[in-house]
Amino acid sequence: MNIFLCGFMGCGKSTVGRLLARNMNMDFYDLDEYIVKNEGRSIPDIFSQDGEGYFRDLETKAIKSFADKENCVIALGGGAVLRKENALAAKAQGEVVYIKAEFDTCYERICGDTNRPLASGADRGSLEKRYNDREPVYSDAASVTVFADGTPEEIAQLIEVSVK
Repeated sequence: MNIFLCGFMGCGKSTVGRLLARNMNMDFYDLDEYIVKNEGRSIPDIFSQDGEGYFRDLETKAIKSFADKENCVIALGGGAVLRKENALAAKAQGEVVYIKAEFDTCYERICGDTNRPLASGADRGSLEKRYNDREPVYSDAASVTVFADGTPEEIAQLIEVSVK
């Protein structure tokens, strides 16, 4: 079984995912890092050179590549499950867990982060609209929702209990 973590940028997918994988003796993959490694360039470079559509195609290919792997925790990018095909591919391979964090928490974490092309230079209002637009998509994609109102360790433990 694989565990896919979804949620808005800055909700803690990568941090919690690493802890969860360690606790459950599973391999960890950050989908964005996986894409960067395979492409040989940064996400901002992919976005600026080839556009968001190309990046989303890379996400789809990467998610589907986990079909032949077992016992992995995969932290998805914030927009990965917006493409229904990706949500279905993740569900077919295991559990999809939505880490639901308050917008203010996410905003504090992503504000000024130049490695997030969709957040870099965006104003608070547009990011909050994106957050609100995506929330129902995350909820629909997930088989389990956990609230990110504890420490990363507590959230990882909650996910572990929820997916067993």
